[in-house]
Amino acid sequence: MREQEKADRIHKALDTFRIELPSWGFANTGTRFGKYLQPAAASSLEEKFADAGMVHQLTGASPSLALHVEWDLPRGLGDVPEVRSLEKKYGLRAGSINPNLFQSQDYKFGSICNPDPAIRAKATDHLLLSVELGKRLGSCDLSLWVADGSNYPGTQSIRKRIEWMTEALTTAHAALAPNQRMLIEYKPFEPAFYHTDIADWGMATELARAAGPQARVLVDTGHHYQGQNIEQIVAWLLHLNLLGGFHFNDRRYADDDLTLGSIDPYQVFRIFHEILNDPAAISSVAFMIDQSHNLKGKIEAMVQTVCTAQELFARAALVDRERLAELQQSCSLVEAEELFRSAFWEDVRPVVREWRRAHKLNEDPLQALAESGYVDRIARERGEKNACAAASYA
Repeated sequence: MREQEKADRIHKALDTFRIELPSWGFANTGTRFGKYLQPAAASSLEEKFADAGMVHQLTGASPSLALHVEWDLPRGLGDVPEVRSLEKKYGLRAGSINPNLFQSQDYKFGSICNPDPAIRAKATDHLLLSVELGKRLGSCDLSLWVADGSNYPGTQSIRKRIEWMTEALTTAHAALAPNQRMLIEYKPFEPAFYHTDIADWGMATELARAAGPQARVLVDTGHHYQGQNIEQIVAWLLHLNLLGGFHFNDRRYADDDLTLGSIDPYQVFRIFHEILNDPAAISSVAFMIDQSHNLKGKIEAMVQTVCTAQELFARAALVDRERLAELQQSCSLVEAEELFRSAFWEDVRPVVREWRRAHKLNEDPLQALAESGYVDRIARERGEKNACAAASYA
């Protein structure tokens, strides 16, 4: 492939690539063991919009911000005017709407799968509110993670919980507007360690089919067993027309929320390759980040992830798919693998920098962030507030 053709492919790919930022990724969060608070962390919805706007300004690839209903929209529909105002102020739009079915004390034994019908009704009402928030904010996707499950054999009826889950999802699906989708996420364990009600992509697929035609499966790259072939799952979901989107992060052991590609960039490349094999998927699959950093600077980590995603997407765009198909058909194993790997090893950074110049972006977003003084400024402005939070937390 000639160098100009490579450059053209990369420019075309990056022109279409968008990846959504998570509001919670800019806030102070932690693990079950504790929190390490950062002076620059966002503690209000406007601060989250400001930080996300900065990332988009630097990368040109993240025009939407995922919102968490419990954390970002505590007043429900009453928060819609503020979100609309912040969208205009920071040049972003509201992204996926994320219900909270795990934080209430009522959900100790489950939310939409709870044996208590009153608690199931409460959780279903929350889903319906989330759908309505999406309508009011013009958001396409309801991004649904259900933490329900159990920790001990025999303590819950797995079959009944399937029925309760299906009932709640069908009810929420019926409330969707024509332009809305329900994205059903799966996770093999945590916080439930015996059985999780949506433990893998097969369960999520069946639930999506049962819920209705606007339901799809969401793949979180951290929510898999060690060594699992995620790109095979992606290929199957594309084949079934049920791939709705991704939550991108990386992991070494479990759901570690690491920056994208920090552990296994080749896996991300392979996932992007499967998507680029299906041209229709580029416009229908939602790329979203799901990371919450306690040690890295939050804005820096988001810039790192977006830039890495752009580079890996650009590499995947360089695969000569016509030639690869010929080699696959003839079972030319070494030649096919080398063609595939050569795209991954390609240094696309010069062309990505060229793309950024063409779009009036800084060639090095991470360096530009450091030179802007933005993180230092917000650390000073927010430091006292976060210090008080740290003192009360201690």
